[in-house]
This record gives sequence, structure tokens and C-alpha cells, in this order.
Amino acid sequence: MPTPSVSFEVFPPRSIDASFKLWETAQALAPLNPRFFSVTYGAGGSTRDLTHDAAYTLRKSSGLPVAAHLTCVGASKAETMATAQRFAKAGVTDIVALRGDAPEGQDRFQPHPDGFANSCELIEALAQTGQFTLRVGAYPEKHPDAASQQANIDWLKAKVDAGADEAITQFFFETETFLRFRDACARAGITAPITPGILPVINWTNARKFALRCGASIPAWLDQAFDAAIRDNRHDLLAKAICAEMCSDLVDEGVENLHFYTLNRPELTREICHALGVTQAVTGVRDVA
Repeated sequence: MPTPSVSFEVFPPRSIDASFKLWETAQALAPLNPRFFSVTYGAGGSTRDLTHDAAYTLRKSSGLPVAAHLTCVGASKAETMATAQRFAKAGVTDIVALRGDAPEGQDRFQPHPDGFANSCELIEALAQTGQFTLRVGAYPEKHPDAASQQANIDWLKAKVDAGADEAITQFFFETETFLRFRDACARAGITAPITPGILPVINWTNARKFALRCGASIPAWLDQAFDAAIRDNRHDLLAKAICAEMCSDLVDEGVENLHFYTLNRPELTREICHALGVTQAVTGVRDVA
């Protein structure tokens, strides 16, 4: 089996303890030579400054590529582009450009009166600067706000046409979900690389709730398997086995890159990467203390 390239998503810390956890995550995963670390953006742009600071620190201390999330929520076009320029000045020229989730207390996304109306507008503006590598979200199953799965695919093509270089999918639980989506995207004329997003299940109860919120289907067999594993105190063993097998199947189907949602807890992600043969040692994160 070919060895895949990997990337990892982390979120910016909101406390001193969380800062240490992010740092530990970076130290644990940097030796796997990731393509990049991505740093998320809170709902409603609530972590804008934290995202910048975390991305800058991670880039400076690790020497690794860092992709900062940037959304359309809660800011004018000028403010959003100014944030992008702050990233660029910090040496972060990879951006994950997203519409963004509605702020807390709102049911649906509402554009800022002077802001970008959607992710396509944001992507086009960023692409016109010529400064950034642009990644975007993709949905192998119908997004809760989409009219249909075909609408998802049409919208992804629009984002690629606007200047996106690569797409990263929402997580899913079965290999066939991604493969069907990849085939449908190819039929739609989407030529940009589509990287599957992988969620190692650290806690099935939480993962299940998250899946229900974002439209990821939960196979009955998976529900039953985790129920049994939790009763038998084998949750972590099952999580590792299922995720590693799915990743292996994806690689066998020609997938070259995998993107892991780490939740700032690196242990299971690292074990799965090792199971896939991703063990290349490089210089890790430098001590900046």
C-alpha cells in the first residue's frame, strides 16, 4: 500500500491549559511531516485574533506550513481582507476559505451588510491577490443548508472556478461515501484535488452528536459496534481499527492525501498514521521558550 501524505486540523486555544494542549499536539504530529496544519476559526468569527496568533506561533515555531481558516461571518469585506493580509505578513499564505457557521444564537448564516455574501465571493477576492494557496470545504453528503447533494457539487465547482486550489471534505464514516462523491465531482468537471477529511473517534457520543448536526450519516452497524465496544471497554481499540481500515481502503482507491480532524488530541491520530506507514521522522517543533 502506498504511504499517504497527511495534514492535521487544530483549533486555537482559549486558555493557558488549551495552549499547552495545542503545543503538545503540534509536537506529537510534526514528526509525521504533514503537508500542513490548519487552524480553525470560531463560529461567527469569534476566534479571529486567536486563530491569527495560533497560526503565527505554529508557523514560526515549527517551520511547517500552516493554513489559517478564514470565513465571511461578522466582518466587512475590508475587514476580512485585512485579516488575510495579517496572515500573509505572518508568513501564513495558505488559507482555508469558508462561508462560516452562523454566530451563536442565530439559526442561519446572514452576510454582514458590507461583507462577502458567500464563500465564492471570498475565494475570488483572495485569488485575485495572487498571494495565497486556497483550500475550501466540500461535503460528501448533503450539507444541512443545501437543497440537494447535486447542489453541493455544483457549489464546489463554483468555488474551484473562483480560484480554489484544493477541497477538504467534511468527515464521513464509510469509504463508499467519499468514493461516490469523488466520482460525482469528476463527472461535474471538478479537477482540483479533493482530500478526504478524517475524524478519529475519540468519544463516540460526542462524535455522533457532531455528525447529526453537520449531516454526516451514521451507519447502523457503526452505532451497534460502538455500543458493544463501550460496554466491553474496547472503545479506543475499535476506533483505531475502523479508522485505520477506512483510511487504508481510501489509499487503495487512489487517495494520496488524508486530512485529520485532531480535536487537539493527537494520540489516536498519530496511532492511525503509524498504522498507515506514516512514520517519517523530521525535525520536530522547536522549543521557543
